[in-house]
Amino acid sequence: MPLTDMSYQDLVTYRPALTEPADFDAFWAGTLAEARAAGGEVRLTPVTDSLLTTVDAYDVRFPGWRGEPIAGWLLTPRGATGPLPTVIEYLGYSQGRGLPTERLLYPSAGYAYFVMDTRGQGHDTPDRHEGPASQWYAGFMTKGVDAPENYYYRRLFADAVRAVDAVRGLDLVDPERLVVSGDSQGGGVALATAALAGEAVAGVIANVPFLQHFRRATEISGTGPYPEIVNYLRRNGRERVEQTFRTLSYFDGVHLAGRAAVPALYSVGLMDSTCPPSTVFASYNRYGGEKAIQVWEFADHAGGQGTQDRRQLEWLRDQGLGPKS
Repeated sequence: MPLTDMSYQDLVTYRPALTEPADFDAFWAGTLAEARAAGGEVRLTPVTDSLLTTVDAYDVRFPGWRGEPIAGWLLTPRGATGPLPTVIEYLGYSQGRGLPTERLLYPSAGYAYFVMDTRGQGHDTPDRHEGPASQWYAGFMTKGVDAPENYYYRRLFADAVRAVDAVRGLDLVDPERLVVSGDSQGGGVALATAALAGEAVAGVIANVPFLQHFRRATEISGTGPYPEIVNYLRRNGRERVEQTFRTLSYFDGVHLAGRAAVPALYSVGLMDSTCPPSTVFASYNRYGGEKAIQVWEFADHAGGQGTQDRRQLEWLRDQGLGPKS
């Protein structure tokens, strides 16, 4: 995949004009208040047939948007009693929580690790808010895009913040060393959570993050989910362009990044046509806290792969967010 975006020299200074709505903060304060008002309980059930000998696994159900049950896995080093440094991971587009055997990096490194199932995308958490099919294009990018109150990512971001609420209350978890993370869509959700959950999290890891700088991403991205927006607008005509991007402005990582204050580690692939590097740098350059970015010069959307995993563990250690020696 060749370079198709800005030069690196232009990326490091790229700061597009903000287009956030005037009621942005009020919208999110109301959304989270509504999500939390629904209440609900957190349930942990030990997994007795995981086939793992060095990791304890728990099936978790917690209340997300409007109290709807969201599935997750909690994985910890075998026999750990806590409190443990903890990583919450949100998942890439179309991914679900999978099986405990797929997610061993963090518990093997001494962390409590919570992976959140993605409503409607995983097998264990349905999205109960379909809406008229005529109002959205196949996929999730335009689901409910007719209004910010109806948009799919309102529910998903609320789930993600409620995951932080739930995990912070677990005995195995050290709430002072809780980090949110993710790749692609998960990275975008992690950045949104860092902004919306505030001091409840201590750091954020966002690998090749999706959901950043929607307008530019829609104009230049040729692969992945952003073209769903193009196809929706092509099918529904020009009259929906303004409303669509107004809705998306409430969920744009460029607007959320400036509201986050905890340390952040980004990564970017300079040959990524799914989440173009200019969209990642638009968010990174606005980020409100201490930050670092790992640049993979010849990487596509896979980013740094296993090498990035090691970089993340080093960063957590250096931030004082890893296991205590």
